[in-house]
Amino acid sequence: MSRTQSAPSSQNSVLEDAAMLVERARKAGAEAAEAIVLEGQSLGVSWRLGKLEDVERSEGRDVGLRVFIGQRQATVSTTDLSERSLGPLIERVVAMARIAPEDPYAGLADKALLARNIKSLDIDDAAHVPTAEELADAASEAEAAALAVAGVTNSGGAGASWGRSGVALVTSEGFSGSYSGTSFSVSCSVLAGEGTGMERDYDYSAVRHLADLEAPAGIGRSAGERAVRRLNPRKVKSQAVPIIYDPRVSAGLVGHFAGAISGAAVARKTSFLQHSMGTRVFAEGIAIIDDPHRPRGLRSKPFDGEGVENRMTRLVEDGVLTTWILDTSSARQLGLTTTGHAARGTGGPPSPSTTNLYMAPGKLSPEELIADIKDGFYVTELIGMGINGVTGDYSRGASGFWIENGKLSFPVSEITVAGNLKTMFLNMTPANNLVFRDGTNAPTIRVEGMTVAGT
Repeated sequence: MSRTQSAPSSQNSVLEDAAMLVERARKAGAEAAEAIVLEGQSLGVSWRLGKLEDVERSEGRDVGLRVFIGQRQATVSTTDLSERSLGPLIERVVAMARIAPEDPYAGLADKALLARNIKSLDIDDAAHVPTAEELADAASEAEAAALAVAGVTNSGGAGASWGRSGVALVTSEGFSGSYSGTSFSVSCSVLAGEGTGMERDYDYSAVRHLADLEAPAGIGRSAGERAVRRLNPRKVKSQAVPIIYDPRVSAGLVGHFAGAISGAAVARKTSFLQHSMGTRVFAEGIAIIDDPHRPRGLRSKPFDGEGVENRMTRLVEDGVLTTWILDTSSARQLGLTTTGHAARGTGGPPSPSTTNLYMAPGKLSPEELIADIKDGFYVTELIGMGINGVTGDYSRGASGFWIENGKLSFPVSEITVAGNLKTMFLNMTPANNLVFRDGTNAPTIRVEGMTVAGT
């Protein structure tokens, strides 16, 4: 993918728009207000069987305004910043707040917690904007490499995309801040085999900077090889064995944990970890970290959705749960202070969410993690969402490879892995192969004593 030059757009006008909305809301009767402006541009192409299938381009600006009157709040959003639209919109949201039910936890973030020094996180590669032709070349290269793999018989398609987004937030407590970021991606999906014996697999790369993007040919070749490896899967008998989660699926376990320590779930008493603060919830040595300031991170941001200063947080230290994930509202419900994890769009109030979340790597290689397993299951794909957030019960369809005498032996499909997340967390061993590919990441993970439901 070649590179062309483009000047980054200014955030000044966006901040001015947000500040104007807050000022007008206050004049209309709001006691407090905040405005968020989200801007976005994107370009993407789809390519299949040697032909361009689709080109999509989008550009837009979305504005959200939240106002407070006492303990009452209301939110509106719009894409129309014309005076004809704004006047009635501001009047309407203030009127909505006057009749809204009281919420004892509503309100802007404490002024003392607001971010004052907005860091540069190197997430905006504004100098490199690919053309549709360049994206099509990348997608074509990925698909061609996949189809060249022996055993690949069809293509599910390849794609390449670019995007740039901007966020501006202004509050009546005095916060004013903005940031922007870019994204580049390439992906490929192919099929191997014939008839009812066909198998599908994929690979992708998504980054903030074009220079970090994996070579399209490598992505395609990996997708093809993964699909061929899945041919001729077998069934296995139901049994309890060690389960190895490939990094493509192990991040989901960390995501389930994050959902369980969300302040919203804890405040509602709907989390299986709601009584676990300060106790061991993972095996010794395990650390889980959320880092909003990771350079070039896919979910990096210099402040949270309420303008609160955010920072790296060790959610789990040596297996012990150290904190909830909190925004201002959930923190007030729990009698605590926000952890700077508020996230939001334009259509509603903030809610707690992670940024660059990951499980720290362990000491063993993936090969060492598997070496002593006589019989086990290496999971590469999970299907369905059989997770009970209240009890921690876990049951998901899975496919991957059977382990025999410490080695991957043959492909396996159409089985179910089951357990309880409380027990699974306490019986995890992470490998040393952590790679940052998504917003939530984990190395290869071994979990003892789970149930495989097969024939």
